[in-house]
Amino acid sequence: MFEIVLSLCLVASPETCETRLLPVGAADCAQALARAEEIAPDWGDALLAGPFDCVARPESGIAFEEAAPGVYVHHGQVADVTPGNLGDVANIGFIIGEDSVAVIDAGGSRAVGEAVYLAVRQITEKPISHLILTHMHPDHVMGAEVLIEAGAQVVGHRKLGQALAARAETYETSFARLMGAGFIGSRVPTVGEGIADRAEIDLGGRMLDLVAWETAHSESDVTVFDRQTATLFTGDLVFDAHSPALDGSVLGWLRVLEAMGAPAPARIVPGHGGPVLEWPEGVVDLRRYLEVLRDETRAAVSQGLRLGEAIETVGQGEAARWALFDLFHPRNVTAAFTELEWE
Repeated sequence: MFEIVLSLCLVASPETCETRLLPVGAADCAQALARAEEIAPDWGDALLAGPFDCVARPESGIAFEEAAPGVYVHHGQVADVTPGNLGDVANIGFIIGEDSVAVIDAGGSRAVGEAVYLAVRQITEKPISHLILTHMHPDHVMGAEVLIEAGAQVVGHRKLGQALAARAETYETSFARLMGAGFIGSRVPTVGEGIADRAEIDLGGRMLDLVAWETAHSESDVTVFDRQTATLFTGDLVFDAHSPALDGSVLGWLRVLEAMGAPAPARIVPGHGGPVLEWPEGVVDLRRYLEVLRDETRAAVSQGLRLGEAIETVGQGEAARWALFDLFHPRNVTAAFTELEWE
């Protein structure tokens, strides 16, 4: 099979270029070039696109393991976004049915999205019918456009589109700063109407159950349950090893953890860490952290502490248990304090 690659360069810095892939999946170069003309995005005024080059399909740069029959999982790095990892810091999955494939999350850059597409294609030529985005955060969505170009329909929470649109400029600016040239060609996807409550996806002899949750880790959390293997993709409703990140409601998050184990999964795939955990053992550490955050924040509020004082004291007993604690925990205290100050 053949794919299309091209060079993308910054107009403001023409020597700063990256090679990017268009997912054409063609039998020959003539077909590949024709498909490239159809699907090539408008890269915008800031980028200059070079000519199309037809190449034999490259190998993917990232690895997936088969966590259960037909269920594949990639373990994102437990790290902050850097030029070296190109935003490959969140877990990603895909599930293969008789007719098609659903990908779950897309990574933090177009480069990661390209690698996900190539990884799927190393295992199956079945169409990628769906891309399920578990929530709005950029480390999960910036690779989405590659999979959309490959034919995937984006599925997410009903609040996902609005949340992404409101944060697109901030996310893109932030990740471009963190990643440098490797971010070239990446952008927040445009997302249409999403799931209000529950939905099903039929991949052909394989049903996926999607649930849109109340505000918890974020305002747009969705879980994906594969009935065939009882595998639950939790997105960032579950963290393992990587410090939890609160961008929603600590009280809502604790309620969701109580509710989301029905039906009981055989295994879960968290948004970070793992990449495969047992249920319910896999959420014990996270639940403890959130309970400490809730209880110690309430105590700080009742003692009349200011936010800055709370940040210095709340939850410090958890520091040794989580990677990236100093990066994320102060933000979590801020979010919890803001929520609980007026309860």
